[in-house]
Amino acid sequence: MEGKPIIEVKVEFDQPGFKMKTEQGDVVMIPFYGKVYGELFSGIVEPWGVDTQILNQAGVRHMSARYLLTGKDKDGQECHIYVENNAFFTDDLPHPTFKSVPTFYTDSKLLSPYLHRNQFVGEGSVEKDGLWIRFYEIEH
Repeated sequence: MEGKPIIEVKVEFDQPGFKMKTEQGDVVMIPFYGKVYGELFSGIVEPWGVDTQILNQAGVRHMSARYLLTGKDKDGQECHIYVENNAFFTDDLPHPTFKSVPTFYTDSKLLSPYLHRNQFVGEGSVEKDGLWIRFYEIEH
């Protein structure tokens, strides 16, 4: 994407996920944690984040990652950001770069008027050092 990301998340994995095959489709749940960088907010992804992917009978995969960021806003105030990040794919796994739709909830008085507008897009990319999720404001 063009422009500077508002938040960058370096995703880390150290546990095996859960996989289940059913008649209706497949379910994969991948626990993760990580580090968060940006001018607006910096901190960590709490270790109970989970990426749930459901592959239906038609071959469409829905990814829904839900996680909590803990850190400091750009004024140095401690705060949290809850992220729900959704994407859909029509093949077995996401491409090396994929787009997503994030929703943010925060207890930061400074960031809430901005993040609660729901005018953002996510981009995931597999790079040499692992998976990165970057969030950008949608420009009008």
